[in-house]
Amino acid sequence: MTDSTNSVPEPQDDAEAQAERIVNEAAASFLDEDKDGLDDLTADEAGADDALNAAYTKAAEHLADLQRLQAEYQNYRKRVDRDRELIGVNATAKAIEALIPALDDIAAARDHGDLADGPFAAIAAKLEGALGGLGWSAYGEKGDAFDPQLHEALMSQPSTEVTEPTVQHVAQPGHKVGERVLRPARVIVAQPE
Repeated sequence: MTDSTNSVPEPQDDAEAQAERIVNEAAASFLDEDKDGLDDLTADEAGADDALNAAYTKAAEHLADLQRLQAEYQNYRKRVDRDRELIGVNATAKAIEALIPALDDIAAARDHGDLADGPFAAIAAKLEGALGGLGWSAYGEKGDAFDPQLHEALMSQPSTEVTEPTVQHVAQPGHKVGERVLRPARVIVAQPE
């Protein structure tokens, strides 16, 4: 007599059940490797989000550092360019200051008529042209309004012909490079009575 309740399962059904059990166990172990009741995929996703947020934060810090360094470099370049220009202006001013006595002699010769024609007149014109190209200019003319920033008053005389302090005579012309006064014009000033 055979017991129908103790029947032996078919070998094929047993293999399918066993395969299904292995797959389920693998899935369960993958989803919860620590057996802590938390889904490891969710934990890995949260860890990945944390790592991504940390990477974004670090990238933002690096970008801020880079922008700060770039701004510092730009400021440095501007300062160096400004200093380089100032050094050039100072060097030009020093060279022209050394030539002021010669320029005074040229102006005096011109005033006395000694510089009308000839090779010396051509040399003087070339020298003044070259210095003009560097930003030099002479100033101070009879009739100019007296400006203590530009003129040095050697003497002051009252006059009924002027309504404001005016240059009456130029003893020595002034010299400047751009707006920088190298030597003020030495003048005699006519003051209104």
